[in-house]
Amino acid sequence: MTVYSAPLEDMRFALRDIVGFDRIAALPGFSGSDDEIMEHVLEEAGKLARDVLAPLNPVGDREQAKLENGVVRPAPGYSEAYGQFWQGGWNAMPFEEELGGQNLPMTLTTAVWEMWNASNLAFALCPLLTQAGIEALSKHASEEQKAKYLPKLVSGEWTGTMNLTEPQSGTDLGAIRTRSERHGDHYRLKGQKIFITWGDHDMTENIVHMVLARSPDGPPGSKGLSLFIVPKYLVNDDGSLGARNDVRPVSLEHKLGIHASPTCVMSYGDNEGAVAYLVGEENRGIEYMFVMMNNARLGVGLQGLAIADRAYQQAAAFARERVQSRPVQGADGPVPIIHHPDVRRMLLGMKSQVEGMRALCYYTAAEIDRANRESDPDAAAKAQRRVDLLIPVVKSWCTDTALAVTSCNIQVHGGMGFIEETGAAQHYRDARITTIYEGTNGVQAMDLIGRKVARDGGEAARELFADIRADLEPLRDSDELAARALVKHLDSALAAAEDGVSWLVATFPKDAATAASAGVPFQNLMGLLCAGWLLARGVAAGAAQKPNANGDAGFLDAKLTTARFFADYHLSQAPSLVTQMTEAGDAVMAMALDRF
Repeated sequence: MTVYSAPLEDMRFALRDIVGFDRIAALPGFSGSDDEIMEHVLEEAGKLARDVLAPLNPVGDREQAKLENGVVRPAPGYSEAYGQFWQGGWNAMPFEEELGGQNLPMTLTTAVWEMWNASNLAFALCPLLTQAGIEALSKHASEEQKAKYLPKLVSGEWTGTMNLTEPQSGTDLGAIRTRSERHGDHYRLKGQKIFITWGDHDMTENIVHMVLARSPDGPPGSKGLSLFIVPKYLVNDDGSLGARNDVRPVSLEHKLGIHASPTCVMSYGDNEGAVAYLVGEENRGIEYMFVMMNNARLGVGLQGLAIADRAYQQAAAFARERVQSRPVQGADGPVPIIHHPDVRRMLLGMKSQVEGMRALCYYTAAEIDRANRESDPDAAAKAQRRVDLLIPVVKSWCTDTALAVTSCNIQVHGGMGFIEETGAAQHYRDARITTIYEGTNGVQAMDLIGRKVARDGGEAARELFADIRADLEPLRDSDELAARALVKHLDSALAAAEDGVSWLVATFPKDAATAASAGVPFQNLMGLLCAGWLLARGVAAGAAQKPNANGDAGFLDAKLTTARFFADYHLSQAPSLVTQMTEAGDAVMAMALDRF
């Protein structure tokens, strides 16, 4: 079982040469976020991920969390690790200083979060949902609520959860039955929620649940839902903890993966009703919850990147050590399997996909920073349009790709990959949930084609395509093989994406079902296109640096080769996805239901 080592050199390259971290650090409010700070943060985070979180990953997979006497007990070592995490200030990185945060860019935070997810995905899920709750409260809670809950959530001294799903209500939130009743200055909730990640534990003294429930007098469906704060322990006016609230975990789900992350069935109001505090206005719960969900969707896409990189590192290490068979040419006798062409193909495929995912995740985080910090309103608005367009792509393409990469890791290991002791199977099992939670990838596709493309007539997508085309122009006269491959296949992918957008804009209003059948192929096309574009930025930077690179020349050569392989092997598939979009949909809807 391999030790996790954060790919700091790759991270720096993505931050500096693809995203342009210096420009992000120069945005208003980020005056302390210079290159030296970035280096220090990455180095220290890498140590915590390697030395504390990664060793617990197989422990948590074996030992799991347990429900004992109404309290969830985390797997051995997790409470101590969480203490180091929040006391080290890691939870507070992107939040405002007045709340106890460090006011660091989301771009840098995203790189650090890659390490948490890669080293221990089950652990990282706990602070992920805390951060999503902080985002919702920061934007929609009252000043009194912010003062009471945000400082300890920001620090990580308390954790948060997101409570949406119910037994009869998965993606269809309009079917939620948990109800609220007014009681003076608060409400009381009664109902049950399922699939609540880290819904209970004893790592912190309090847990703040963000719960979607039906308003007392609200209309039916999703329009009658409100968002409530439901603390595990009530909080007194002076900040001290009061009585235990009427909320408890009743069982833990038995899952395929992420065993150390307790997925709870939560009961609200078994007795007098759980004390709850309304966030914002009644009947606007869906609107407020989407703030949390969009934050979490970027986080889940990042999980895809992280677990894929962990799997790639493991596959590469195994391929260097596993000696088997003679090479097809060259040396005599058995050699490490990394010498065999098909193993090299798999490894380079994994590496290139990981680098494409990293570029896309970091870029999207940088656009969030721009949307929040740009002083020019037009620039901020453009960045927000870009974020809205890319969030479903990040979530879906990165997680679908992670499944392919973690599966490929097992293949590189051969029979040993199917054996639990190697650890390869855990990465595949852990990755499997990422395509499902926070909105399945099919739901992401509907969001992309409906809300993000058809609704504005494809304007935001075409704005993106114009930026991609502009970045390609300097590469058109390059003699660098990677640049030539990327220009060739990006031109084809751009043409395919433009055709896809035109088809969606024309088809969705008159035949939404056929358009919906094309959502996932279009989403995958956008993922390939955007990853290829951002790798092209890296090629431009790498090719410019190589003549004076000295000791870094090998690193830059590897970057160029990786990008070339991504273009020739992965990006080249993009045009075929338009055929899936425009021609397969008729068959999807033509098939008689009783013939499935």
